[in-house]
Amino acid sequence: MKIIILHKKIVLSILILCILFSSFLFFLAKPFSFALELTTNSIMEESIKEKVSDLTKQEEKIAYLTFDDGPTLKATGRILDILKEENVKATFFVVGKHVKEHPELVKRAYEEGHYLANHGYYHDNKKLYQSNDSFIDEIKNTDREIGKAIGLDNYCSHIFRFPNGYMSSHYKAKKKEAIKLLQDINYTYIDWNCLNNDSVKKYSNSELMKNLKKSSKNKGTLVVLMHDTNDVNDTSAILKDSICYLREQGYEFRNFYDF
Repeated sequence: MKIIILHKKIVLSILILCILFSSFLFFLAKPFSFALELTTNSIMEESIKEKVSDLTKQEEKIAYLTFDDGPTLKATGRILDILKEENVKATFFVVGKHVKEHPELVKRAYEEGHYLANHGYYHDNKKLYQSNDSFIDEIKNTDREIGKAIGLDNYCSHIFRFPNGYMSSHYKAKKKEAIKLLQDINYTYIDWNCLNNDSVKKYSNSELMKNLKKSSKNKGTLVVLMHDTNDVNDTSAILKDSICYLREQGYEFRNFYDF
């Protein structure tokens, strides 16, 4: 009788271990849905908007890598490869029309833990600022394409980056009006305080690194502007070196999911 009881205990223990192990494998295989709360029904509290607005004023050594204007076949995949190798989570400010063209890259970025933020649908200021409706439509249509790509209804990134940045003098009056529109749809915006100038003109890789080092000097929290397009320079060629340099300077990498 004792032998039978012992046997039952062993079988039960093995059964429990198998269930636990199966559950672990299930969650390991299934990508974590980081964006579950990022929908039109979710609320971005004012305190979080303030944190985003004040991000570049912070002294803590945190680096937020951001990539604009993609996704593109020329650059996004390689950048994702490097980020994965380096275990860095970034933020992609995607353009709606490119999301529609390459949804598989957007899905991959999402499943690998990167934040998908909004950069407008066409990256064309004339179209974007044609009217209040056109501005709102571009944001909502971009979110809609992101949602289709990642399989999430009513996706809303809550974070926008103006084409060319809010700090640019182009369409300044229109941008001021647009801030109110962003508030109405529970959005905020962010620029950057560090960049390698990869979209300005053709640079050598060493020059791109010098630009990054110069613009990050003596700063606390960094929001780093780069591009995943290869239109002017290939940022992926210096991305690993950029990550290594910032780590050497004591920076920790995060993305906007931390908010």
